[in-house]
Amino acid sequence: MSSADSSPEGYVIPLYVVLTQPRLIGGVPRELAICNLTLTMMVALSLRLWWIGIPLGVAVHTIAAILTRFDPDWWPIARRHLRQPNFLSAL
Repeated sequence: MSSADSSPEGYVIPLYVVLTQPRLIGGVPRELAICNLTLTMMVALSLRLWWIGIPLGVAVHTIAAILTRFDPDWWPIARRHLRQPNFLSAL
C-alpha cells in the first residue's frame, strides 16, 4: 500500500470538475441568461422593437459576463439582497 492509497477502500470517490463550477450559458449564470433572452425576445419580437431589444440584450449579457468573470457568485448574492426587506430604514 503506497502513501497515495492510505485511505480505506471505498472512502475516496471520483469528483468531477463540472460538479464544483456554476452552470453558465455564454459566461452568464443560467437563470440570468434565460431571463435576459426571454426579455430580449419579448421586446424584439412582440413589440417589434428589434433595434432596441437586441442591442439592449447584448449589452446586458456582456455586462453580466464581465461581472461573472470577476465573481461567479454575484448573481445569487444580488438575488438574495433584493429579496431581503429593509429593516434599517432612514428616519
